[in-house]
Amino acid sequence: MRIYFDHNATTPVDPAVAEAMTRALTDLFGNPSSVHHYGQQAKAALDTARSAVAALVGGEPSEIVFCGGGTEADNLAIRGAAEAMEAAGRTHLITSGIEHEAVLNTVKALGRRGWRTTVLAVDASGIVSPDAVREAMRDDTALVSVMHANNEIGTIQPVGALAHVAHERGALFHTDAVQSAGKIEIDVRALDVDLLSISAHKFYGPKGVGALWVRRGVRLSPVITGGRQERNRRAGTENVPGIVGLGVAAAIAAGKLASEAHRLAALRDRLEARVLSAVPGSSVNGAREPRVPNTTNISFEGIEAESLLIALDLDGIAVSTGSACSSGTLEPSHVLKAMGLGPSRSQSSLRFSLGRGNTEQEVDQLVVVLPGAVEKLRRLTRKPVGTR
Repeated sequence: MRIYFDHNATTPVDPAVAEAMTRALTDLFGNPSSVHHYGQQAKAALDTARSAVAALVGGEPSEIVFCGGGTEADNLAIRGAAEAMEAAGRTHLITSGIEHEAVLNTVKALGRRGWRTTVLAVDASGIVSPDAVREAMRDDTALVSVMHANNEIGTIQPVGALAHVAHERGALFHTDAVQSAGKIEIDVRALDVDLLSISAHKFYGPKGVGALWVRRGVRLSPVITGGRQERNRRAGTENVPGIVGLGVAAAIAAGKLASEAHRLAALRDRLEARVLSAVPGSSVNGAREPRVPNTTNISFEGIEAESLLIALDLDGIAVSTGSACSSGTLEPSHVLKAMGLGPSRSQSSLRFSLGRGNTEQEVDQLVVVLPGAVEKLRRLTRKPVGTR
């Protein structure tokens, strides 16, 4: 038996999504920009998906821009807003130190091109303070970008309060909701954001497709230029099968949201309680609340997380040390580092992210395997608990 506890990296495609995409590949081959029957069939499928995605985030279909994933959506939001506001003299950007690299590296790239940037620190809770945003705001601030939920520790940011601070000084607010969409309720009106990014493969849709919600009236400069697709905001013939899959995944997620969130929160709490009880020297990283219901990040004294990950994988249990986009590096998690955790704790932490297919029996199997794996690694490295 193999157990998958890495749903924040990606989720398995829902069978209904795969079926809809297969039909789209064969039946909807027309170009959505064509005016004939075949083109209009494809366009109708895009319209259906656009409505489903808009419903998932509480927006209008006309405010949805389809993209090639969450990273592209983040780039369009940040680069597009920054370049659109540059002419007005707004050349300052604010983000936080716990953002996904799609945001952090985009802000850094703009910094190399002359934009002034501020990266906000957080404390051990992993929560961005509205006061920190207020202190960083300037008259030339164009955009504040703070994620809705963190991909490594699951903390939910006070996005509504942060957006209010940005709007007080005339700046736009973007949130990367890649790790919250489909897990918790999202209402872009209640959050009062201007731009919001999502990615299909985080809620049982296909990889390589996502969307950016853009509040009506917000000006964006396109990142990809060419034709007039997506209301002149994202050129290129749309990925019809992928977008169909995104739409079906969004509709399914919306229907399961309340019940699945409750189930996963109980399962996560069971995992945390049993792991902390069974493994001495283990502790949860970041604030326990508010968090997305499926995510926990736990450190284990005296071990290297990469070694524990491999040991668990050999026992059939898949977990991660953090963002899948940062895999292959031996550097400590930039999220845990930004929270002020030292290299020792950062390098001994694993992320467990649960999903629809996980059960209590799987959590209990983890607790059967994990203590022995941790103890073996501690013996091999001669690092008993308390030697940090």
